[in-house]
Amino acid sequence: MSKTGKTKKQRAFLKWAGGKYNLVEAINQHLPATSCLVEPFVGAASVFLNTDYERYVLNDINADLIDMYRIIQSDAGNFIKFAREWFNPEWNDKARYIEIRQRFNLCTDPFERAQLFLYINRHCFNGLCRYNQSGQFNVPFGKYKKPYFPEAELWAFAEKAQRATFTCQSYQQVFAQLPAASAVYCDPPYVPLSKTASFTSYAKNSFGLDDQADLASLAEAAQQQGHAVLISNHDTSWTRKIYQGAELHTIQVGRSISQKGSTRGKVAELFALYR
Repeated sequence: MSKTGKTKKQRAFLKWAGGKYNLVEAINQHLPATSCLVEPFVGAASVFLNTDYERYVLNDINADLIDMYRIIQSDAGNFIKFAREWFNPEWNDKARYIEIRQRFNLCTDPFERAQLFLYINRHCFNGLCRYNQSGQFNVPFGKYKKPYFPEAELWAFAEKAQRATFTCQSYQQVFAQLPAASAVYCDPPYVPLSKTASFTSYAKNSFGLDDQADLASLAEAAQQQGHAVLISNHDTSWTRKIYQGAELHTIQVGRSISQKGSTRGKVAELFALYR
C-alpha cells in the first residue's frame, strides 16, 4: 500500500499549535508502507490527511476533538450547515466569544458542542487548545479580522474519515490494541526546551517526563511485536537518551507558538524510528 497518494497537500480544518502540516513530507519519508496507520495523538490530523493507507486508527485523549471527528464522519452535511452560522461577523467579537466559550463549557449536547468547538478553535488565540483543572476551555479571544470557515477542508476530512476508526483512550490503551503489522505515528506533547516553555495542558491531564519515557518503552515493545513506530519530539539530549533504541533523524523546523514573532525561530526536530 502506498503511503502518500496525494500530490497536493491537504490542510486540516482546525488551527492547531504543533500541527504537522509543514512536516508531512519529512514524516512520510520515515513511515513504512503497510495497510494501517495508527495515531495515538492525532491532533488536527495533518498526517492522516496527507497519507494514503487503507485504514486508520485515530486516537486522542481530548474527547471534544474525537466527538467532533465522529460527528463529521457520520453527518458532515448537517455539521457544516450549522457550524457555518457561527462564522458570521456578529460572532467575531471578544464579548461574544467569551459568551460562546462559556456556552461550550456548559454544553452537554454532542452536536452543538462540536460546532462550538470548531468556532472556538478558529476564533481563539493561536489555535491553542487548553483546559483548566476543572476541564473548562480557557484560551482567550484571538482578535482575528475575519476567521476562516474551513468548508472545503471539512468536506475533505469527512470523505477521508470513511477509512478511519476514531477512539478516545490513553496512548497506553492504543498500544495495547494495535492491529497486526500496523505502522504507528506518535506526535506527543513535546519535551520542553526550557523550564518556561512547557505546554502540556492540551487535555485535562499533563504529559510529563515519565510519560515520555513510557511512550519510548511502548514503542520498543511494539517494534518487537512487528510494528514500525515513528515518534516526533524536540531534539534534546534527554530525548536522544530515551530514544536510544531507535534510528534517529533530525531536521530544523520553524516554531510559531511564541506570542512575539521576533522570537519565532528554528529548532531541531527529532524523529525516532523503531522498525
